[in-house]
Amino acid sequence: MFQISVVNRTTCIADREMHRVVRAINRQIAEDFEPYWAFGGRLRVEGPAGPKADLQQLKEMRGDAIIYVLDSAASDDALGFHDLNPSGVPYGFVFLDLCKMLGDDWSTTLSHEALELIGDPQCNLLVQGPNPEASDRIVYHFFEMCDAVQCQNYEIDGVSVSNFVLPHYFTEGEEVGARNDFCGTALRSFCVNPGGYIGYFDPVKGENSQFFAKDAYAQRRFDLKMEARRGRTFLRNEQLSAAAKNRSARCRADAGEPFVRSHAWRLESVRYEHRWYRSAAPGHQF
Repeated sequence: MFQISVVNRTTCIADREMHRVVRAINRQIAEDFEPYWAFGGRLRVEGPAGPKADLQQLKEMRGDAIIYVLDSAASDDALGFHDLNPSGVPYGFVFLDLCKMLGDDWSTTLSHEALELIGDPQCNLLVQGPNPEASDRIVYHFFEMCDAVQCQNYEIDGVSVSNFVLPHYFTEGEEVGARNDFCGTALRSFCVNPGGYIGYFDPVKGENSQFFAKDAYAQRRFDLKMEARRGRTFLRNEQLSAAAKNRSARCRADAGEPFVRSHAWRLESVRYEHRWYRSAAPGHQF
């Protein structure tokens, strides 16, 4: 089982409250998420090791990934401040000040981060689908569990948790009787709800793009996250930039090939054909 260590480095959240929230999110994963996706994980609260979080060592991690909960995105508590440590261990952040600016409960954000780490630990899975701005052209959508519905939430044991998409969301047609998100908001495949956004790689442009459906609030949410230089979209952009710098001579010569091939970044197409193909870091079992 994919194990995520949660480290409370805030000055205002008691460990007792952190345990209450983590218990509710573990129920969400086991009872709501896993029955639809057939894979899951589990969160566990760990104690902070030392006065600052060392992202090169990750001493608090007791599993496969780690999430730090911090007071501020401007904090110097996270040394190095990368989104992926040198050994390829995935982790994320929940910043209380950013949650407040976005109008989100921090428990909803923690749920969001946990589900997306479980869905795509290495932040490198893509799904073939229509371009949201030109439906006659194919692009590769980020395999994200919550971005499209991130302004919807529900409660478990009095704790607010994030809505998430279901497998049929990543199909081009609208199957009769199928739902595309857990809360049943009438979300359409490869589309977004108010306040949400989706990201995708456009092979024609050779770059990552975001789609907001003319939603100013969603644009503001995205901009705030990018200004803080945090989040999975920021990481994907960094990965693509690194890949462009390290592109092989073969790919430079082959102008007809739409993909960037690099040891630093890889594209993986995930298609729903009654079973889901998933990749993970070496040694991880789901």
